[in-house]
Amino acid sequence: MNRTSFSYSIEPWVTTNESVEYTTKIFKVLKRGMKIESEDHYAEFSILEAPDWINIVALTPERDIVLVEQYRYGIEEPTLELPGGVSDPGETPFESSKRELMEETGYSSEEWISLGKVSSNPAMLTNYTHTYLALNCIKTAEQDLDGNERINVHVLPLNDFLELVRSGEVSHSLVVAALAKFMLSKYAGLS
Repeated sequence: MNRTSFSYSIEPWVTTNESVEYTTKIFKVLKRGMKIESEDHYAEFSILEAPDWINIVALTPERDIVLVEQYRYGIEEPTLELPGGVSDPGETPFESSKRELMEETGYSSEEWISLGKVSSNPAMLTNYTHTYLALNCIKTAEQDLDGNERINVHVLPLNDFLELVRSGEVSHSLVVAALAKFMLSKYAGLS
């Protein structure tokens, strides 16, 4: 059976009140009061309101993948990832993707395809992560990093990177989700 949609049957919670508890440079911490009406049950939840993020599956004409290595402060370890970042105010996710690819790697592309979006973490985050495929990427500039970014660019055969994901060496959940979107697309089989 080829199913393209799902009929949800769970009763939704209804927001009754919401307040901003704390604001950071990147996100806001919200306290959201919610109720299940059929049970007259009320609870408060901590929610992170964040701008949308983007990830780019950037392939060269040889079908190698352009990657970024950077130190991640949350896990206090380096990671190997897809280029990506935050959609700035007033930017579409597509505009953000083009900008982030250029800034982080110096690569650009004239062939862009949206692979869709995923909820970044629906348990507590309000945002989505958009994934774009950039084909025939070429190096056209030097990196243009912000003051806190330290990024090493790597270009690997796509299959080598997929093996790093399979083995768990690459474990960033949004990178893995972006690769799943790519592998499930009709573009994964391009030669």
